[in-house]
Amino acid sequence: MNLLVKAAHDGRDIVSVTPQSAGWDYVGFAAHRLADGQALSLQTGGREYCIVVLSGVVSVMAGEDCWRNIGGRASVFDDSAPYAVYVPGGRSVSILASGAAEVALCSAPAGDASLPARLIEPASMKRSVRGSGSNTRYVCDILPHTEAAAHLLVVEVRTPSGHSSSYPPHKHDVDNLPLESSLEETYYHRIDPPQGFAFQRVYTDARDIDQSMAVENHDVVMVPRGYHPVVMPHGYQGYYLNVMAGRTREWHFKNDPAHEWMIER
Repeated sequence: MNLLVKAAHDGRDIVSVTPQSAGWDYVGFAAHRLADGQALSLQTGGREYCIVVLSGVVSVMAGEDCWRNIGGRASVFDDSAPYAVYVPGGRSVSILASGAAEVALCSAPAGDASLPARLIEPASMKRSVRGSGSNTRYVCDILPHTEAAAHLLVVEVRTPSGHSSSYPPHKHDVDNLPLESSLEETYYHRIDPPQGFAFQRVYTDARDIDQSMAVENHDVVMVPRGYHPVVMPHGYQGYYLNVMAGRTREWHFKNDPAHEWMIER
C-alpha cells in the first residue's frame, strides 16, 4: 500500500484520509482551503472531531454552540499556537471563512464519550522544544491525552531547515503499556518555501513496511505502524500536523534500538 497521499493544488478540498481509504480503524484527516465567505459543512455522526484553524480566521458553528472569528495566524510557520474546536459525535458543523483560511479536520470514533463541544484556545496549549542540535524541533500540543476526548490526539511540529524530526526513529504500534501504545497516525506536511520537499521513511523491524518518500507541500503520510522519521533539506523548513488515535488514548513510543545510542550519548 502506498502510504503517501498527494494533495490537490487547487480547489477547496486539499487532501483526505478516511479509515476506509487507509484500511485502518481510527484516524480520519482532511484539510481544506476556504475563500472569503466560503462555508464548509459536515455531520460528525459517530465520530469526534478536532477542527484546527491552520491559518486565517473562521467562525465555527457546532449544534447550538458558536465561536466567531477565531484563528488569526497568517501561516502555520508563525511562532504561535492555533485555535481549535473539539466537537463530539452527533453534531451538525458549519465552518465559515472571514478572508482566506485553511482548516484541518481531525477525527476518530466518538465511542461512548458524552463530551461537550468546546473552544481550545492557544493559551491553553503546551508549547515546547524537543531535541537538540540539528534534531531540534518546536512542538505544540493541541489536543493531548490530558484534555478530554474519546480517542483523538492532535499535535503540530515545526522543523527548522536541515533538521531531523520524529527522530531517533520511534514507533507506537504495540499495546504494551506503559512502554508502548498502539496508535495510527497521519502526518500533514507543509513546506516553506512551498516549492520544497521533505523526506519521510516508514519502516518496521521486519521491513514488511519500508517506504521512503519525498513529501511535498500539503501531502499526507499515513503511518499504520512502524518507525517514521522526517528530515528537512537545507533551505526549507517543515511543519506537520499529527493526528493519532487507537484503542487506548495514550502516547507511549519505542525508539528504534539501532539508533537509540544518540540519546544515551
